[in-house]
Amino acid sequence: MSAHCCSTGDARGHAVKPAEATDLLRTGDDLAECPVMPGSTVVKADAEQAGLFRDHDGQRYWFCCAACGPLFDADPQKYALA
Repeated sequence: MSAHCCSTGDARGHAVKPAEATDLLRTGDDLAECPVMPGSTVVKADAEQAGLFRDHDGQRYWFCCAACGPLFDADPQKYALA
């Protein structure tokens, strides 16, 4: 996998943020896992506000940072099946 902001620890552009008290109230429906960076939890509303999502084959995918969208675009089947 190629390196991008998620693997370097650079938090700029991320839809994820440090846990806050209100985050503990979120349900599984509010959260998603980034398909490009498995293990990265994404708050769907934050990702949508930042434009960090793609629709592919009738399914919406949310990303943890701006670098994940272009990687997904380059090979959506690879990440959609993950």
